[in-house]
Amino acid sequence: MPEFAAASALSILDRTPEIATPIGLAALAKRAFDGEDLTALRSELIQRMIAEPRNAAVLMDLSVVERLTGDPGEAQALQYRALERSRLFRRPAAAATPGLRLLAFMAPGDLMANTPLEFPLEGSDVSLDMLYLLPGEPFPCDIPEHDLAFVAIGESETSRRLLRDLEQHLRSWPRPVLNAPERIATLSRDGAYALLRDTPGIAIPETRRIARADLAGLSRADFPIILRPIASHAGEALERIEDANYLAGYLRRIHEDEFYLAPFVDYRGPDGLFRKYRVALVEGRPYASHGAISAHWMIHYLNAGMRESAEKRAEEARWMADFDADFARRHAGAFTALSERVGLDYVAIDCGETRDGKLLIFEVDVAMIVHAMDPPALFPYKQPAMRKLFDAFRGMLGRRAGCRVR
Repeated sequence: MPEFAAASALSILDRTPEIATPIGLAALAKRAFDGEDLTALRSELIQRMIAEPRNAAVLMDLSVVERLTGDPGEAQALQYRALERSRLFRRPAAAATPGLRLLAFMAPGDLMANTPLEFPLEGSDVSLDMLYLLPGEPFPCDIPEHDLAFVAIGESETSRRLLRDLEQHLRSWPRPVLNAPERIATLSRDGAYALLRDTPGIAIPETRRIARADLAGLSRADFPIILRPIASHAGEALERIEDANYLAGYLRRIHEDEFYLAPFVDYRGPDGLFRKYRVALVEGRPYASHGAISAHWMIHYLNAGMRESAEKRAEEARWMADFDADFARRHAGAFTALSERVGLDYVAIDCGETRDGKLLIFEVDVAMIVHAMDPPALFPYKQPAMRKLFDAFRGMLGRRAGCRVR
């Protein structure tokens, strides 16, 4: 049985409840991304927290600052203190007269726990209310009036129960809902493999969960492998393991009990470089988000040296400019099949290309960060591409809600 309240207890308010309004993720992340020292802001927020201990917005902003400056433990504690005071947070519309009212279902967690909706909605006339659902807690009965709901909770070990319970609750939801929770729940690393393994035009490494004790049973033929703890993100404790000796050393350093295991796929291009792309699919249509080039197989955009290399930026600019006519066209069948199998209104993928021309899938997720924070002076080609993506996202919201979004 779901822990959430029965649907019959739901009350869509025709009044505006008191909602906490923080500075927000998009604004704070931009300041950090631009290299601003957030120490002064952190001190200011701490003073406000002391003076206004019931101010949930201040606690939530301080939690985000701690995430951005590298103290995840303190960030989590502050987030839960914020959620004890309020489960509902608002990012107001940029326009004086708000247009569409969007309600997002969120889960507690780090910056990769939920679809970061604040980025595509920045500067729009969409008012975003973020409702946090807590494991083991009743579903809130009083819901602010809205035109459209969006399930922003990403798949994870901790969110699985929330998604399952939310699925039952949304069966009788009185407004349109985007991103069905039961479809998000299929996107674990092994779940995505099961979903896409026989998809024409797609290559996805066989990914399986394996207990620590069972790693001893790997044979020499199994290597090289990619290994990561089940709950890891952003490359944390992710390593390419060449043989049993390397594996033994890895397990001396990493103490988790369960892992994701996959074969290593060498996806280097003819020039010896690896290329990893982030693509967002909006109603099944692919849009370029970023492309990173590196000499190392484990690529993250921030460690790929894109800022330091004009040559890499020029390649990314060509990839983005030619995306519709080249990359998206070459992989059109793969994108269509992936969208149909995943069954979500919005989803993002990290991908590459195999040597035989298939779309190589690394990860499928609704909570990947897709943003337009890169400095225009250094990345002038990104703003048009991101505007195109964000316009498509807002257009989708408007169509589903039956109104126009600016």
